[in-house]
Amino acid sequence: MIFTDTHTHLYADEFNDDRTEMIERAINAGVSRLFIPSIDSSFTEKMYDLEASFPDNVKLMIGLHPCYVKENYLDELAHVEAALAKHTFFAIGEIGIDLYWDKSTLDIQKIAFQRQIQLAKKHKLAINIHCRDAFDEVFEVLELEKSSDLYGIFHCFSGDLEQAKRAISFGLKLGIGGVATFKNGKIDQFLSQIPLQHIVLETDSPYLAPAPHRGKRNESSYTVLVAEKLATIYNVSIDEIARITTENSKAIFGI
Repeated sequence: MIFTDTHTHLYADEFNDDRTEMIERAINAGVSRLFIPSIDSSFTEKMYDLEASFPDNVKLMIGLHPCYVKENYLDELAHVEAALAKHTFFAIGEIGIDLYWDKSTLDIQKIAFQRQIQLAKKHKLAINIHCRDAFDEVFEVLELEKSSDLYGIFHCFSGDLEQAKRAISFGLKLGIGGVATFKNGKIDQFLSQIPLQHIVLETDSPYLAPAPHRGKRNESSYTVLVAEKLATIYNVSIDEIARITTENSKAIFGI
């Protein structure tokens, strides 16, 4: 059984004391495919180091996280473009719009989001979308860029059924993580209406740990707990969840 964690921040400070052991726990649990999103240029070297340490398991994305879109965002986008020219990445991410922390940067968040979608198309890569309190704004930008070469993952999907269907209409898979295991997570109530071909697994570790670890540090081995929840929701075996979601991730990342 091979599980794929399509979104894990392995470079996070929360793992400073046991990073190698944590990654080995994931691999030993069958979570042998680990995709790391970028945040900004300050994390790039840490990502390269992780890839060098676990070349068979760790795969990288590059992008500017919406919470880090500041006055210097053009410099950051230039860094993304320069990195793409000299290193192999499997998606542009995580990119998108976040209005939970700062609404004042909405205009430049939109610009950065759209430019990075265009960059993904130029390099024939998937996108990995971060959306918080911003479904309308994210869909507005996606509508502008809608095309056959737009595809990717709507990371940490937390919307309703209609929003799920709309995200899928743009060529996106839904990234499902710990929220699906929360009693008030809500997505578990309609997820069975979404065919499994549109679902990928993720942890977003060290954040959003699934039950029974909610509120504690998340880690990639907990991908298996998310898969167990999906097996219950879809009434299929965990082997089937692992197989289908990993195949879906291969379709997105090309590996």
